[in-house]
Amino acid sequence: MHRVLSIVTDYDRASVSDRVVLDADDRHRRRIVLTGEKGTQVLIDFPKPVALRDGDGLVLDDGSIVEIAGAEEQLVEIEAPNAFEAVRLAWHLGNRHTDVQIVGHKVRIRRDHVLEDMLRGLGAHLTPLQAAFDPEPASPHGHEHGDHHHGHDHG
Repeated sequence: MHRVLSIVTDYDRASVSDRVVLDADDRHRRRIVLTGEKGTQVLIDFPKPVALRDGDGLVLDDGSIVEIAGAEEQLVEIEAPNAFEAVRLAWHLGNRHTDVQIVGHKVRIRRDHVLEDMLRGLGAHLTPLQAAFDPEPASPHGHEHGDHHHGHDHG
């Protein structure tokens, strides 16, 4: 089993030795053993939880890189008729502590019929899709939901 030494965002994709496919929830880890599609076993063991993003590379103790791929999930893409309505929709989603992914001028969330009904009622146009979900990192909001430290930069 190989140990993960670091997480990189800029690497030669041709140098990838294996790939691990995880949904958004499974990409938030402190310690876990993962098995790649080609059978490579890797141990992630960091002092604090990290948020692995679709496309990140795990640098292993032998110098090889295992790529993180986001598993396809059932999502809905939200489009507002104008900028004011987009802000209003975002406020409603944030008020419910909903994980969101921003893609261009649209927002994606996991499928949730209650949220979808609310958004339609607020005038949003919704498009169901299957795609990797890479939500915005959570920020503290006054009460605890666990450790939101992310451990590395995706800049």
